Amino acid sequence: MTGAGLRELERSLLAPARGAFGYAELEGLPGSVREMFRAAIAPGTPLAVAARISMRGAIRLKRWTPFAGREVLAPHAGFVWAVRAGLVSGFDRYAGGEGEMRWKLLGLVPVVRASGPDVSRSAAGRAAGEAVWVPTALLPRFGVEWSAESDRRVVAVTRLDEHEFRLVLELDDRARVRAASFDRWGDPDGTGTFGLHPFGMEATSWDTFGGLTIPSSGHAGWHYGTDRWPDGIFFRYELTALEPA
Repeated sequence: MTGAGLRELERSLLAPARGAFGYAELEGLPGSVREMFRAAIAPGTPLAVAARISMRGAIRLKRWTPFAGREVLAPHAGFVWAVRAGLVSGFDRYAGGEGEMRWKLLGLVPVVRASGPDVSRSAAGRAAGEAVWVPTALLPRFGVEWSAESDRRVVAVTRLDEHEFRLVLELDDRARVRAASFDRWGDPDGTGTFGLHPFGMEATSWDTFGGLTIPSSGHAGWHYGTDRWPDGIFFRYELTALEPA
């Protein structure tokens, strides 16, 4: 996919907001879910289903490598993530039921080119997991089903194309999302065999962008909730800008 093709795909993922947030949106939800949304969305915020994001951080390739990039994220449709990390640049994407990874060294030499059903299913999980960055898209009006396991642990069931995800959110004492986890399709150990594995994100700070208070820095990786979690972390991020669309 060319640069022009990526831009066109980004535009296709953006959609106008559908009204403005009010507490009537939360009627019928468990108390801890209501608290979470009140902490995440200011009254009057446009009900965005997508966002443009700028970020930086470090990604573990053979070693930890700084990166900077941009993303268009639409949790109910897909994403485009375009990044430069050291001498490597490229993109991951999911849209129209298909995922793809394409990365080059010095913009010339292909180092990763992957697609197919396994890549697509894993990429769909990424779109679902990153929905915490666009909390308006997680409101019940967009088909998300909510339940509460405790005052500080809530569950969202969300769907993307034919995929369903059970996203578990852990809340801090201010009802902000401090961790998110779900079972994601992948091959984290490089065995050649894909399957479902625990995947998670932990927040280290929060910021407000356009009325949305979200985890603005943190880390993510495989084997969340197990003794392998420290070794499974491969992504450290800081959001530098987020524009709801």
